Amino acid sequence: MIKLSELPKYIEVIKYLNEKEIDIEGISYDSRRVKEGDLFVCIKGYKTDGHRYIPQAIENGAKAIIVEDIQDIFEIPQIQVKDSRKALSALSAIFYDYPSKDMKVIGITGTNGKTSTSFLANSILENHRLKTGLIGTIMVKYGDYLNPSILTTPESLDLQKYFYQMKKENVSHAIMEVSSSALELSRVADVDYDIVAFNNISREHIDVHGSFDEYFKVKSSLIKNVKENGWAVLNLDCPYSSSLINKTKGNVLTYGIKDKNGDLSIRDLDLSTGRGKFTVELSKSLIVGKTEYKPQNFRIELGVPGYHSIYNSLVAISIGLLCEVPISTIQEALSSFTGVERRFQFIYDEDFKIIDDHFANVGNIDVTMETLSLMDYSNIHLVYAIRGNRGVITNSENAETIAKWAKKLGIKGIIATKSVSHVMEKDRVSNDEVRVFKEIMDREGITVYLYNELPHAIDHALTNVSSGDIILLAGCQGMDYGAQIALEALYKLRPDLNKEKLLGPLKNRIAGIA
Repeated sequence: MIKLSELPKYIEVIKYLNEKEIDIEGISYDSRRVKEGDLFVCIKGYKTDGHRYIPQAIENGAKAIIVEDIQDIFEIPQIQVKDSRKALSALSAIFYDYPSKDMKVIGITGTNGKTSTSFLANSILENHRLKTGLIGTIMVKYGDYLNPSILTTPESLDLQKYFYQMKKENVSHAIMEVSSSALELSRVADVDYDIVAFNNISREHIDVHGSFDEYFKVKSSLIKNVKENGWAVLNLDCPYSSSLINKTKGNVLTYGIKDKNGDLSIRDLDLSTGRGKFTVELSKSLIVGKTEYKPQNFRIELGVPGYHSIYNSLVAISIGLLCEVPISTIQEALSSFTGVERRFQFIYDEDFKIIDDHFANVGNIDVTMETLSLMDYSNIHLVYAIRGNRGVITNSENAETIAKWAKKLGIKGIIATKSVSHVMEKDRVSNDEVRVFKEIMDREGITVYLYNELPHAIDHALTNVSSGDIILLAGCQGMDYGAQIALEALYKLRPDLNKEKLLGPLKNRIAGIA
């Protein structure tokens, strides 16, 4: 509980109307969740404006409101601020007594790899018997609590509440994905980060931020603003990530696969099975807390497939070292970790392979297809869910990248789907998005087998697959149900298969389960 009269100490107030001494029992930015004695914060969103819901908030018990626009018709206390999102973040941290300061918080940003990296790092820390929390695209998890995520990075009030609950559960290390939207919209403005990582950047979400330069500026703020005794983990193979080496107040740990000048680099890479085996070289002594790691080489065998997994694992290794985890524990954790759903996930690996991949953007497509190019296979059957509500530019760039790799990998036809019955309204594929995809494939001489429904597209692939082939289920929201549809359809075609083993990858799955 906090007193309304104390709020101006913590936020920049333009005007204070109807001053009154009130104890604030809670905070809400959703009028439907307001309870008696709450402070209601009016957020201006892309599609709606919280100011419109003040009457509902008051009816539900709001005793005061934070506004950007003064509302003269209401008699309850109003505090006007320039940016209600920043105010919400600051007040949320105060209300929950800055819980992120009581644990080691690790923030991971980048266009690709945030989810997989966070799960890999979490595996390392858990193997070291640390009590962890995980916040990201797929789920929020700590202790016995597990809940599917709505946003990659929750709104600031929800985020601070999660940290507060983690603190009560004695969580010592919290790992979170940090989206560009969260950075721009001040959701993480009052999080006390100890370690931050910038994996990579490509043109994803450029429409949201207006330009690539603005997108990079937002992403890089996580690195630039880390505290002086914090750590920034940077990728030398990404020029944007490496450009931040001298632009952060914190300590820097660098890594690279192609660039061998980092603190961590690799050699003797073997990707023949799809799962990377390589030697990590630690080039100089690293002192963290009471632990010193001497310059050395150590072998890593990943339990997860993909060329991109090597990059993700290097970030996870860096995080492990910065959390004083023994190298032997890191090795064991990475070999036993079997992957994150929808991130180059092997869901069937017998006479042929079925791989389920998020395939979100150009960078994601590149690393996925590059991994396939290093694997042994007869033919690739690409089932692609066209990305809905991302616009012509994003879909054009994705299509160009798919076409480039289709030629390299000998893919002459692509099975595409709009996934009409398996996406929400916000992810519907428009006629223009289909048109630009088909135009590029037609220009490149690639046949497109277009289906409205996801099950029909998957049936096409299963009907034509042969021993030694790979079926790649590729796409974002439109392919979320692909794994369940594919495995259940395969069992109908092959009832001789062990059903429990076949459907094993669906156990504890969060995305796309009917």
